[in-house]
Amino acid sequence: MKYFFIVLTVLVHGVVAKAQTAEDSVKTIINRMFTGMKNADAGLLKSCFADSMVLQTISRNKEGQLIVRNEDPAGFIDFVSKESVGNADERIVFDVVKVDGPLAIAWTPYNFYYKGTFSHCGVNSFQLVRFNGEWKIQYLIDTRRKQGCKTE
Repeated sequence: MKYFFIVLTVLVHGVVAKAQTAEDSVKTIINRMFTGMKNADAGLLKSCFADSMVLQTISRNKEGQLIVRNEDPAGFIDFVSKESVGNADERIVFDVVKVDGPLAIAWTPYNFYYKGTFSHCGVNSFQLVRFNGEWKIQYLIDTRRKQGCKTE
């Protein structure tokens, strides 16, 4: 009888472990990044990023021309970690998540709140790579706007 419970326990844990899909594990790391932002936790943020991560945003320059601005991930982490807890609150929705082996993409529309006040909205486009069994954000580009936003 004792062996029956041991086998049953192993089987149950195996089924539970397989219950999380690859898409779920991608969502987990992205959600962890936003938890790090909201909690101003530099260590948590850094743990989500690949060593060679690329961070970009699409915006307009003073002349109104569309540009892609490169941002330094270390600078982003440093900036966010100096905020008070709760200041940087980005609320996302997972629209699309796709996985092919060690590569994943996620498309996440968002609303960003700063110090409890709506600031802007847009879409994040993530590319993730699975290094040694762990997803890392390799590339993140976003749009930002104040018009056409659906706020809560």
